[in-house]
Amino acid sequence: MNDNGALEDYILKHIDPEGDYLYRLYRATNIQLLRGRMASGHLQGRLLKMLVRMIRPKNILEVGTFSGYSAICMAEGLEDGGRVYTFEINDEQEDFTRPWIEGADVADKISFIIGDAITEAPRLGIDFDMVFIDGDKRTYVPTYEMAMKVTRPGGFILADNTLWDGHVVDHDYDRDAQTQGIERFNDHVAADSRVEKVILPLRDGLTIMRKKD
Repeated sequence: MNDNGALEDYILKHIDPEGDYLYRLYRATNIQLLRGRMASGHLQGRLLKMLVRMIRPKNILEVGTFSGYSAICMAEGLEDGGRVYTFEINDEQEDFTRPWIEGADVADKISFIIGDAITEAPRLGIDFDMVFIDGDKRTYVPTYEMAMKVTRPGGFILADNTLWDGHVVDHDYDRDAQTQGIERFNDHVAADSRVEKVILPLRDGLTIMRKKD
């Protein structure tokens, strides 16, 4: 029988460390905020940084800043001149998140914006090379459609929580609005010929999509 906790500990001991600042941010997130596990955390944070290194985007759009952990991780992977534009729709999050972003070594590579990315991100007039969707699960489909419009051909779109703690295959689980939103999104992307797609069973599920040229 697999011990998932022991396996995760083993993985974390054999990858790059998250660093003291991110460690303190993740700890503060879990102590001070409700649903602290929404933050990406060590493993996913290192994956996001690695993906940025591989894709080499100039402009990244993030939908759902939460505590700023993932934005900082992606900014760590950017080359000079690159930028993360991260949107948080919940204005009550700003007092916690903005100081952590502004205190990071990569603060000059992050634009933290309070507002609805679905309406506000297109107004930036930017062709994004990479988009990370990690906001309200109920609006994943319209968020994805917005992302398709602002992502350049050949660009990448990532969506978090797409296995929803396994609830997508647990038919005894109550289909609340968040779960239904994830299921609609997964079905929508599966049927979308505009993108190549793969789901990684990492943490809560991470879907990686490439917009076809």
